[in-house]
Amino acid sequence: MSLLTPEPGLLFWMLLSFGIVFFVLAKFGFPIIVKMVDERKAFIDKSLESAKAANERLAGIKEEGNRILNKTREEEIRMLKEANDLRLKIIAEAKEQASVEAGKLVAEAKLAIQKEKEIAIHDIHNRIATLSIDIAEKVLRRNLDNQPAQRELVEKLIEEAQKN
Repeated sequence: MSLLTPEPGLLFWMLLSFGIVFFVLAKFGFPIIVKMVDERKAFIDKSLESAKAANERLAGIKEEGNRILNKTREEEIRMLKEANDLRLKIIAEAKEQASVEAGKLVAEAKLAIQKEKEIAIHDIHNRIATLSIDIAEKVLRRNLDNQPAQRELVEKLIEEAQKN
């Protein structure tokens, strides 16, 4: 016989052994294997559902994060606008206050100039009066050297004093 073809008796025993092994496997092994495969399939399905739920939650979280980010950006824009408005208000108030202060300084300067002018005019009048008195004194000294001229001047001054 050749090595590739077994003997008929041996073939029978091989078939019988295979049948017994197949029967034992079909009776006891396959149900356990099928049960394990079903459990594994259920576990995989459960894991896929959990992953799907996690993805949905992640999408919700991303959406919530985007919503919060947009809200934060809107708040930032609002705060920057308020800060800019406040800055403009402060600048306007500062300009107004500077204008008022400048007006006060100009008014004070005009008043000081007026006072200085009055003082200068008063000083000029005093100097003119002093010069006039000095000139008059010199003129009177020349005229008062003469007795009749003195008497006439005194009488004239008395008359002017009585009129005033």
